[in-house]
Amino acid sequence: MATQFKNKVVKDVGTVGIIALETDAATRSTIVGLTLTNLTEFMVKASILIADDTSVQGFYIKDSVIPPDTTLHALSAGEKLILAPTNQLIIRADSNDCLDAVISYVDIV
Repeated sequence: MATQFKNKVVKDVGTVGIIALETDAATRSTIVGLTLTNLTEFMVKASILIADDTSVQGFYIKDSVIPPDTTLHALSAGEKLILAPTNQLIIRADSNDCLDAVISYVDIV
């Protein structure tokens, strides 16, 4: 079983949900770091959703308020988020082009 450490940067997240990370049928991902940075000078609400292999979506974080020019650490110390095969991590905000996301994860193939 191969293990690959990776980072992904997602720029300018807005009101349309962006698939920030997606696993294929042969891959399981463990997210070990997830930050959302407010790029604006006003408060922004951010949501993170997980979609399973049947396209059912559930909130991991819903409408979390991020103050201007600050970062939300969506995973607390030692916490991990698992994406099973054919799952998606979706990020959206209440304003256009207001967030950057950085995701650190491990793929297990």
